[in-house]
Amino acid sequence: QVHLVESGGGLVQPGGSLRLSCAASGFTFSSYAMSWVRQAPGKGLEWVSAIHSGGGSTSYADSVKGRFTTSRDNAKNTLYLQMNSLKLEDTAVYYCAKTYGLGYDYWGQGTQVTVSS
Repeated sequence: QVHLVESGGGLVQPGGSLRLSCAASGFTFSSYAMSWVRQAPGKGLEWVSAIHSGGGSTSYADSVKGRFTTSRDNAKNTLYLQMNSLKLEDTAVYYCAKTYGLGYDYWGQGTQVTVSS
């Protein structure tokens, strides 16, 4: 059974940093691309970043490019999102998602990130 468990969210001041983790189990983690997706209060889902199965290729939404870095440790079945220079508008629930085809087939429960002074 596939499980994705995010952690690392919390309250941070503007300009601060957080590192999110997503622990994966129940599938061959190293065989799948993974993504981070977020949902701000009252808004729809927004794709944040993606990383190739081997970790050698990443992509980012324009809204986070240059501030966020996604990485993975396939030996630990863990996905990461390093978030720097956080802005108020980064406040959201962050989800990791297992990529399947052009979409996602499994999601974590999400972790809340709140950027506030």
